[in-house]
Amino acid sequence: ICGDNHTTCSNYAQQMAYGVKPPMLADTIVNLGEAAEYIFDHTIFQDNLVFVDFCEAMVKATNPSVLARAERTEARNGNIHGYRTIADIMRAFNPFEGEVYKEALKVSRITREMFCLMEGRHVHPSTLYPGGVGTMPEPTTFTDYLSRLIRVIDFVKMAVAMNDDVFDFFYEALPGYEEVGRRRIMLGCWGAWQNPEVCDYRYKTMSEWGRAMYVTPGIIVDGRLVTNDLVDINLGIRILLGSSYYEDWGNEEPFVTHDPLGNPVDMRHPWNQTTVPLPQKRDFSGNYSWVMSPRWYDKNTNEHLALDTGGGPLARLWSTALNGLVDTPYVKATGHSVQISLPKSEKLPEMTLEWKIPQWSNTIERDRARPYFVAYAAAMAFNFLEKAMGFIRAGDTKVFENYEVPDEAIGCGFQEAVPGVL
Repeated sequence: ICGDNHTTCSNYAQQMAYGVKPPMLADTIVNLGEAAEYIFDHTIFQDNLVFVDFCEAMVKATNPSVLARAERTEARNGNIHGYRTIADIMRAFNPFEGEVYKEALKVSRITREMFCLMEGRHVHPSTLYPGGVGTMPEPTTFTDYLSRLIRVIDFVKMAVAMNDDVFDFFYEALPGYEEVGRRRIMLGCWGAWQNPEVCDYRYKTMSEWGRAMYVTPGIIVDGRLVTNDLVDINLGIRILLGSSYYEDWGNEEPFVTHDPLGNPVDMRHPWNQTTVPLPQKRDFSGNYSWVMSPRWYDKNTNEHLALDTGGGPLARLWSTALNGLVDTPYVKATGHSVQISLPKSEKLPEMTLEWKIPQWSNTIERDRARPYFVAYAAAMAFNFLEKAMGFIRAGDTKVFENYEVPDEAIGCGFQEAVPGVL
């Protein structure tokens, strides 16, 4: 359900290989499509799939004493979302019957319409190409997107408040729940939403334009930022065989010995990977899977790290917060948090939400990050709309740049799919 993320990532790689930079309006249209995709996908996943674990019907069947306590517990953010108790929120998420469950399905339709205005169709975009887009940049294209965005902002604000209330309640009602799904804090984010004023898609400038992305790339180990440099991130990627059914390519001739900056490229880097299947009987003490083992090599510790994406949003928010580089009228990274400003909507006033770096990387914090990133994407959509309309008003409506495909080239694309790194 995140086909456009893959299209976008593929186009980034091709633009580097072909040496083409799309017009700034084209990159902005891609960003608007991606923003709609994040809102759509995270909403349907969080509210129609994840939250079933926390809804009244599930908790009643599995832990009735917790539901009894939820009936007696006032919701702290009731003034925002309108539900008096935690149990009232849980009921609203009951599958097929709950008010929020059904509203989330409507929001997913509206946000897919937003997506299609920018990228033609969902899930395989019909107007995204290397070099630009085929979207006609009429003023109504962007006002139609804006009118739909405004319709979902109340829901976005309420969802953050409801999720915070329920997740804080679970921590209080079930001491020890913080251990559910807790992992070592070892996160990877490749960055999202190019800044068209900085990004030229050249490998030689990738460190600079990577840091200018509107979600900052980063690798975080034990809560510490190891690097935010896309060149370092690229060179550290390794594909290990693990317990998979493939022949080793370690003794083959490498395809690529050095990157365009002259840095040596490891034999285990994806650029040198050779995929030769070796079917065999499943052996749980040996090989049992068709899945290889991607890792990131930390040259400081000589470790191959199994980085976690935290379901996507946790790594994106954590990396952006720690880096402290994103500074727009709608989203600001502080070094320890991400501040997200949403304008006045139909029912609720202008609101600034703040996602703070949590104590743990666990199930609840992975889930909590999701509605905050929906708010982040909605806020950035306003930013991208203002930029797009600025181009239109200035008469700058070019959305495609011609190019020639070279006989030989090298390219890579870095992007965040909804659930994590691409």
